[in-house]
Amino acid sequence: MNDVFLMLAQAPDGLTCFVVPRALSDAGRNPFDIVRLKDKLGNRANASAELELDGTLGMRLGEEGRGIRTIIEMVAATRLDCVLGSTALMRHTLNEAAWHVGHRSAFGGTLADKPLMQNVIADLAVEAEAATALAIRLAAAVDAADDPHEAALRRIALPLAKFWVCKRAPGFVAEALECLGGNGYVEDSGLPLRYREAPVNSVWEGSGNVNALDVLRALAREPEALSAWITEVGRARGGDERLDRAVDDTLALLGDTGSLEVGARRLAGRMAACLQGALLVRFAPAEVADAFCGSRLGTSYDGTYGALTSPAADLRAIMGRATPVVP
Repeated sequence: MNDVFLMLAQAPDGLTCFVVPRALSDAGRNPFDIVRLKDKLGNRANASAELELDGTLGMRLGEEGRGIRTIIEMVAATRLDCVLGSTALMRHTLNEAAWHVGHRSAFGGTLADKPLMQNVIADLAVEAEAATALAIRLAAAVDAADDPHEAALRRIALPLAKFWVCKRAPGFVAEALECLGGNGYVEDSGLPLRYREAPVNSVWEGSGNVNALDVLRALAREPEALSAWITEVGRARGGDERLDRAVDDTLALLGDTGSLEVGARRLAGRMAACLQGALLVRFAPAEVADAFCGSRLGTSYDGTYGALTSPAADLRAIMGRATPVVP
């Protein structure tokens, strides 16, 4: 599907990165055989294949034997793509759910007028806004790669966001699909396709364990990465006591060195949620930040959508902010 591929292959001095073009300089095709296209759960338009390379031209990129270090920059960029893709998928699905409940009449009124449905849509909206805030902040860090703080923040926040946002997407899409009832389960709605698509970014370029362990590697090898995270969440210090308490509790987890690996997922999730909370406290409407900090950073949160304890007026405001308006 591409004109240029980056591949890792063994060379005399070890695993090395190579640039493999689709077309050669004489306008002919670079030979490689597609053994089969993989029969995937979703993401079928983005084909995955098993290849055999025989007589294929590849040009070395970077030092021989240092292929992983060379290709990791591409991996970092793709991880940002994964976060942005999951975030967009969540927002798109939220649009469908919010629009449906705003126009579906049942039980004597529209679904959007029912308090429990308001809670569900508002909760989904908070999740989508938190993902968006983190994704855009990461994009800004990538754009400012020459800034030491931004580079250090990118090193720790990319695997955090890749772990957290991409892993939240499948459950998010399932809940939004449920808002449409049986219609959401019908292919014509488009939501089953998105549901099949939702897990791919959590698997691509490192599954959950890989990214959680990458967070530990960054913390162990690059002290500036933790400093960048502390600085970033510290910019919201005093804005919400629940956020302040969550940051302190998360830092305390780092002191338990004996259980860091077994608790890597918990640590990554808490660090990501604190970063999202800090961004919302700084930049989002008060009701959105309050709902996020009161749920995701609270002690009783169990991950169930539609369990916000925010005032009814705030739930309506959050839902209204997320509902598409068509002229």
